Amino acid sequence: MKIKHHHCFRLVLILCLFLVLPGTAAHAQSADPLRLQVEAAILVDGNSGKILYTKNADEPLALASMTKILTEYLILEQIKEKKLAWEQTTTISDYAYRISQNLKLSNVPLRAGEAYTVRELYEAMAIYSANGATIALAELVAGSEAEFVRLMNEKAQALGLKNYNFVNSTGLNNKDLLGFHPAGNTDQENYASAKDTAIMAFRLIKDFPEALAIASTPRKFFREGTPDAIRMDNWNWMLPELVYGYEGIDGLKTGSTNLAGFCFTATAVRNGTRLISVVMKGRSYAARFQETKKLLDYGFNNFEIKELFPSGYQAPGNTEIPVQKGRETSVPIATAKPLSILVRRGQESLYQPVVLLDQPKLTAPVAQGTPVGRLTARYEGEEAEYLTLDGPGFEAVPLVTTQEVKKAGFLKLVYYQLIAFFSWLGRKIAGLFG
Repeated sequence: MKIKHHHCFRLVLILCLFLVLPGTAAHAQSADPLRLQVEAAILVDGNSGKILYTKNADEPLALASMTKILTEYLILEQIKEKKLAWEQTTTISDYAYRISQNLKLSNVPLRAGEAYTVRELYEAMAIYSANGATIALAELVAGSEAEFVRLMNEKAQALGLKNYNFVNSTGLNNKDLLGFHPAGNTDQENYASAKDTAIMAFRLIKDFPEALAIASTPRKFFREGTPDAIRMDNWNWMLPELVYGYEGIDGLKTGSTNLAGFCFTATAVRNGTRLISVVMKGRSYAARFQETKKLLDYGFNNFEIKELFPSGYQAPGNTEIPVQKGRETSVPIATAKPLSILVRRGQESLYQPVVLLDQPKLTAPVAQGTPVGRLTARYEGEEAEYLTLDGPGFEAVPLVTTQEVKKAGFLKLVYYQLIAFFSWLGRKIAGLFG
């Protein structure tokens, strides 16, 4: 019996050590409930950037052609600012030409010295991840890829990225750039964290939603009807029409190099809910899509958009705002539209209204519908984390006045002044005898 007790004691001790030591399977399971077979991952709300799931999301890793998300952002920004036009043409440099001839990389062959439109090159980059076309666009925007890389790092900082470094516009390893690499060492690549990559995707979709129209194109011919025609099949095989079709997927960008492994930034929308996911350093071409499916399934199964407060809602204790010099001394305020946000299923009752006023009072005249602040919601559970500082602002709706308040007449203004004077005088007298 003593021997049996001794063995039982050892077994209990081993089990206790297994449960408490960091790095154990139990610890890993709690740290990653989805057990994703990737180095890093993140899932966020596409509307607000609210973070729904992370795994090593701040670890800087090679991001391969997911780099082109930032390149696309800079191109679309130039078009919005009318510094570029879709039908504007550019000729192909020797550098862009030579890279485009390497069909071991993602490419559409370009002709040196020939003119191509911005639209042709952008579509080749966004649909087919064409590297020569990407370099041609970078040179068009900035004069050289080296200067474009400087703009990339500058924009990354402005967007709020933290763990990143860009050395080229494509995401290739510098050794593939035939000695033309614009920055960094010969064997260097671009890197960023999963969170940084999600920020790039979030800002691209928010600022330039038109990017999804091209990103969601399953296949297209480059220069169709010419001797240079080449079929471009989108590398995003989760588009509904392709191999691993997933309902609602309409973007965004794959990437793979020896250093980066297999990466994928995806976005999908269902029933008004848009999610953005990033997986980095997956094990195979197919595995990155399989792990992305786990992430998106988790998001759509566990979260939903709920209307927390309707249009015309008045928060308790904040139903009106004072008005000075008006025929009335206050005016009712209410939400201009419903507040609907992404919440964990079944937890909408855990949100309380929060009123944020722009100023403590108004001065007449006040028009009906005058904006006075915002209504947001406070979650009673764990505080949410967002990709960007302005994230919470996407989960708020305007508060407006629901009535008009006209300016008071002369006699009433005099009356208000007398009231204010005697109120001031009373405070002074009280101060003297207090």
